[in-house]
Amino acid sequence: MDSYFTSRRHHQLREDVRGFAEREVRPRIAAMEATRAVQYDLSRLIARQGWIGATIAKEHGGMGAGHLAKTIIIEELSRVSGAMGAMVQASQLGVAKIVHFGSDEQKKTWLPAVAAGECLPTIAVTETDSGGHVLGMAASAVRDGDDYVLNGRKVYVGNSHVGDLHGVVVRTGPGSKGLTAVLVESWRPGFSLAEERPTMGLHGFSFGELIFDNCRVPAANRLGEEGDGLAVAYSSSVLYGRANLTAVSLGIHQALVEETTRFSVERQRYGKPLHELTNIKLKLGQMQSRLMTGRLAAYHAARLLDEGRSCDAELMNAKLVNVESALDSARTAMEVHAAAGLFTDRPVERYLRDAHHIFAPAGTSDIQLLRLAEVALGTAKGSWSERLADLVRTDLESAV
Repeated sequence: MDSYFTSRRHHQLREDVRGFAEREVRPRIAAMEATRAVQYDLSRLIARQGWIGATIAKEHGGMGAGHLAKTIIIEELSRVSGAMGAMVQASQLGVAKIVHFGSDEQKKTWLPAVAAGECLPTIAVTETDSGGHVLGMAASAVRDGDDYVLNGRKVYVGNSHVGDLHGVVVRTGPGSKGLTAVLVESWRPGFSLAEERPTMGLHGFSFGELIFDNCRVPAANRLGEEGDGLAVAYSSSVLYGRANLTAVSLGIHQALVEETTRFSVERQRYGKPLHELTNIKLKLGQMQSRLMTGRLAAYHAARLLDEGRSCDAELMNAKLVNVESALDSARTAMEVHAAAGLFTDRPVERYLRDAHHIFAPAGTSDIQLLRLAEVALGTAKGSWSERLADLVRTDLESAV
């Protein structure tokens, strides 16, 4: 199935990322889990590999490799560390807003720096009181001459504490046309970070709160037109967010299967390997089936995106299938490990915790189901993959 979607260059990319993850990331995991500290230096090291520029055009210094390549990069990092896979997916989500709505000048300014690993971008939409209800946001921007003055807070921002350039959606007027997106550099006066809060999983990944207190930003930092904020948020979430989080879930799922299989070979019961018990073998088969189905959904959606074809529904389904199946397999893995899975000398409990972090971003499973129901009923509202096809399409002949 893999080779049906991937080329020789995709396979080489997988080997390169996997080798890096084993050499540079895996040795740091114990310290990441023990300290829970944000991995600033490791994030920068990963960024310097150029992988955050997977979907950035070569003319702007990127890989020009496309969305399937991006999926493979995130998947392989997440197989070793969900936290670092999440770091890369969040940064690439930050790329989306510039690719989709940035001016030529903004693209020339920011995309080469991102591709080179010199700038980590984020996207900041969610607020405490509005959650996933984007139109309920209250953080504001008021035009003052050639600037906007921002006030308010954004929460659950991926790469909050390592990011250099925050793509912030704020309210500039009433209703759905009253949202605008602006780029805010982390050094701007009036911008600050709330104290990092401990989380259940993804230790080493920053997932925090941005604070704007009369933060003045040039109007030239606006993405698109005033009133385009809703489009910036939705297009980034649909076309990048769902695909990226799918890849994180897929990598964690692969790790769960590998670890549980290894455990069932090493552990003895009744004088023979654990996997020779029929009930254990059935559980392993179930996990493998879920993994194969999830990868098929993920690669199919990413390939359609690379081809510039309509695939909003496939992206929703890929996120739904991969998140739910990874969570199901995490529970199955814990059942196979039994009491042994409760101790941190084996990574299965980390995979379980990390998998739960991927459930809510870019829409919970209920949101995906509601949107897929609209597809079934013929009431879906537009297609971002069609609208932005020219900006997401990849030249597959020269990619990777």
